[in-house]
Amino acid sequence: MGVPSDYASEADRQVLSGLRSKGKAWVVGGWVRESISGCPKTDMDIATTLLPDEVKELFPLSLMYGSDYGTVVVRIDGQGENWEVTTLRSEGGYGDGRRPDNVEFGVDIKKDLSRRDFTINAMAYDSEWNLVDPFGGLSDLQNGTLRSVGEAGDRLSEDGLRVMRAYRFLASEKVEYMHSELRTAVKDNIGMLSQVSKERIGYELIRTLESPNASVALSMMHDDGVISEILPGLQVNYNPLLCHDYVTNMAIMSSGDMRSSSELSSLLRESLKMSKDDLREISFLHDSRDAPLPSEISEMRVFRAALPELRQIRFILYCKGLGRDVSILEKSLSDLAPLRSGNSPLVDGNTLSQVTGLEPGPRIGSLKGMLHRIQVEQDLSDKDEVLALLEEIDWNDSEHTGWPALGWP
Repeated sequence: MGVPSDYASEADRQVLSGLRSKGKAWVVGGWVRESISGCPKTDMDIATTLLPDEVKELFPLSLMYGSDYGTVVVRIDGQGENWEVTTLRSEGGYGDGRRPDNVEFGVDIKKDLSRRDFTINAMAYDSEWNLVDPFGGLSDLQNGTLRSVGEAGDRLSEDGLRVMRAYRFLASEKVEYMHSELRTAVKDNIGMLSQVSKERIGYELIRTLESPNASVALSMMHDDGVISEILPGLQVNYNPLLCHDYVTNMAIMSSGDMRSSSELSSLLRESLKMSKDDLREISFLHDSRDAPLPSEISEMRVFRAALPELRQIRFILYCKGLGRDVSILEKSLSDLAPLRSGNSPLVDGNTLSQVTGLEPGPRIGSLKGMLHRIQVEQDLSDKDEVLALLEEIDWNDSEHTGWPALGWP
């Protein structure tokens, strides 16, 4: 464990100093947990005795959209980072399973930490960088245990999203198992997910799928009935070889489902509110489940020319997740020389019209596409070489709708 103060930036210190000039302030949340394990990657969150309006007075650029619940997003001039600064509080009941019915502000950091979800998130640093750890979070973090603060059932009933957060932390590097009391409470409260917005559920699942031990969490989520709750009807590949990319992992876990890519996309959009870009990538991978691996040099040229690099990487990772051997493909692609003329077609539509006498339209477009594909397959680098292909292919009498174009699969 390093010295936590060494991980604080000058901007972090500026915000803490400003708050402490008028009240007390503690570093809380994920930054504390990560500083114990190594260099923090998350933004610093802060708890304070100051009220939201007092924080705003100190930092005029702050955003007040969470001030009803005591949270202010602090911004300072010249800095791109934000700090969530929350007044110490003691909350009432959670009637809707999402937000506290009422909020009472306080001055006791230990009481504030008592309302948090898990012990590893219920630690703080005071003004001297001493660790405030009333619930044994440090010990649980060192032992790889995910345990609730206080009664597990009470904590989960306060916010249904904590069900998803439990699995997300299970997927992290530092958590090895879920405490039995918490596991029981999680299973008992799965129905609360119906009260949580689909965007928030999708966000937590994405963070789970991009975590180092996502396979462990996904398998448990399947066993506990969480997947069937949030993705009703999905046939899940729940024991796959996952990777670091959540888009690919989502496609891998969905690979056992027999619905079409458009039907799968509709389910993920409706259930998780995933972005169009992510859904487009998942649909591509789902359509590629049974695609043969490129083996000939000409096929590999087309594969590389037709797909953006990220999509090539995702297809290879996807195949690995399905248990397919892609070692030869990876080696061949790394050895494959770049196309001499690049990916762009050497012959344009105007030239083809002049040479063939065809009018502009679908037929000339299809002919251009077919010549482009052959150009890539054979790695042609001269315009005349491409035009010479017109003497070898049947472009005059055959049906143009069946002509191949540059694409994969």
